[in-house]
Amino acid sequence: MDSFTKSFLLIFVLLNPFILSIYLIDLVKALGFRLFSRQLIRAGIISLIIFLIFAFAGDKIFTDVFQIRFLSFLIFGGITFLIVGTRLLLSMGSPIEPLQPNSENVSAAIAMPFMVGPGTISASVLAGTRLDFPMAALSICLAMVVSVGAILLFKWLHDLVRERNEKWVERYTIIAGRATALFIGSFAIEMILKGIEMWIKQLSGSG
Repeated sequence: MDSFTKSFLLIFVLLNPFILSIYLIDLVKALGFRLFSRQLIRAGIISLIIFLIFAFAGDKIFTDVFQIRFLSFLIFGGITFLIVGTRLLLSMGSPIEPLQPNSENVSAAIAMPFMVGPGTISASVLAGTRLDFPMAALSICLAMVVSVGAILLFKWLHDLVRERNEKWVERYTIIAGRATALFIGSFAIEMILKGIEMWIKQLSGSG
């Protein structure tokens, strides 16, 4: 599998429409298709700009701008993901504050923290290190377009079947939430282990 495909798949998996459909279910239920589409597309554009900045700057943005090591970001992001996955798996309530459909800043609230998070930022940095910037940008853009399109398809199907099959929609939400929790927890451990591996390599190199 080439670097372009790996980068695209990683970002797409982290922007998983199944995950986002669970997080955005309150908006899916409350907003009409046109308004929901407008807010989601705006959120996608905001997120895309952030991803492209990190892909272009690479891990230097952490060391030179934020004055932290990239591995520290990976470990903290993994711990955050682990808490989110655990809460979802044990049905301890939403790990993130629910969105308010009437809020004026819905697009920004969707972008952060639902799209822009430790996982997607890390994936953007990795895409920028694996590929030259134009190809990295293309992989990120493609992943974003496919993800947003899939969420809009989910919204359309939800509106189509909700009135007649609301109980099935609720069951899907529960099942998808549990399945999502397993993936989030596994990826969280992977991020933590990756950060620890990078730390050990740095210690070995300095020794």
